[in-house]
Amino acid sequence: MQLLSAVEELLRSAGPDDRLGLAFLDLDGFKGVNDTLGHQAGDRLLAEVAARLSAATDPLRHVVARMGGDEFVVLFRRTSGPESLFPILERILAEVRRPVLLDGHSVTVTASAGLVERPAEAASATELLRAADITLYWAKSAGKADFALFDEDRNAREVHRYALAQALPAALESGEMFLEYQPIVSLSGGRPPLVEALVRWRHPERGLLRPQEFIPVAEETGAIVELGRWVLERAVGDAASWPAGPAVAVNVAVRQVRDPGLVRDVEAALAGSGLPAGRLCLEITESALMDAESENQPGPCPLRVMADRGIGIAVDDFGTGYSNLARLRYLPATALKIDASFVADLGRPEPDRFAESVITSLVVLAHASGMTVTAEGVETADQARRLTVLGVDFGQGFHFSRPVSAAEIPGVLERLAAQTGPGADSGLW
Repeated sequence: MQLLSAVEELLRSAGPDDRLGLAFLDLDGFKGVNDTLGHQAGDRLLAEVAARLSAATDPLRHVVARMGGDEFVVLFRRTSGPESLFPILERILAEVRRPVLLDGHSVTVTASAGLVERPAEAASATELLRAADITLYWAKSAGKADFALFDEDRNAREVHRYALAQALPAALESGEMFLEYQPIVSLSGGRPPLVEALVRWRHPERGLLRPQEFIPVAEETGAIVELGRWVLERAVGDAASWPAGPAVAVNVAVRQVRDPGLVRDVEAALAGSGLPAGRLCLEITESALMDAESENQPGPCPLRVMADRGIGIAVDDFGTGYSNLARLRYLPATALKIDASFVADLGRPEPDRFAESVITSLVVLAHASGMTVTAEGVETADQARRLTVLGVDFGQGFHFSRPVSAAEIPGVLERLAAQTGPGADSGLW
């Protein structure tokens, strides 16, 4: 409360054109000092840090206060923009980093800081402290031992993400989530079709949300496991009802792969719908698949278990991660999906020889490893033709069809079959 009063007094004394700043500091690793050397040593460390902060600042222009625990606040009077405070903050953080001798031990701690700076007339004490506290979290999330500057746009995005995270569980219950499906077409007409399930969110206030807006939030909060289970159950149920009998591809996040119940969930969904295992494909991004394979988990990799049971495993967005191509043959994958960025390069007036070379190499490697190849982002007939010549098995993109509802899939597949010819029953993977 004393600090809040000090900030309010600073605001009252500021002139109409004055700007001011506030930095919220937190010591990194202070708990370790308390746990190893004791609380008395921790108290001496805090006193030393407070003395260093005072020595590094100008008492005529700055106010240093301890918030409690290992948190400190520095108020800056009459600033001339946030950049004017950067050298001061860097000096403060450097002072904190200097070793401290405690009970014969040389102890080094660092500090993270959140900085907010604005016109005095546009600020309130509570709002300044809140903004600086938020920015301190950004600094710690970025790696600690540094400072971050408050940004209104970033804060708005963070607030939006937080609201989505809170609304996600109820969205599944209230029917706000729904699926659309995009066909994946055999370029040569020699294989049966399949479709990819794509989740959508019709938010009651924000309208239709793109997956890029809420899937990362679901992954961060862990809600992706429940959301993924819902998508899986709905997708296999829809696929089982389609008379044309296409396979369905469902995206799987790395947190789902780490979830010990994934295999059980997949088997339960297949059993409940009656869909054969061979008509389900699980898509996982290249980097996530590598992470899943490299983790030391008890028991076999769940993706390998499902591949052994006839379920397709597709490496999604290939070319955007960090795969070692030599490892590709050892992954439990039955299909490889080339990222749309390579396909887009084929659409230039002058063909991109590098993109063609990459696609050709991936096709050769995938086929040698027993995998089919799908090109994502196919938007023109010319791209489809070039991909066919390069040996790509499947194409997916707006050239064939935009994502459509489950009810529209039979008609779309019938139209595509009339254009490309019916797929032979040669299997998908």
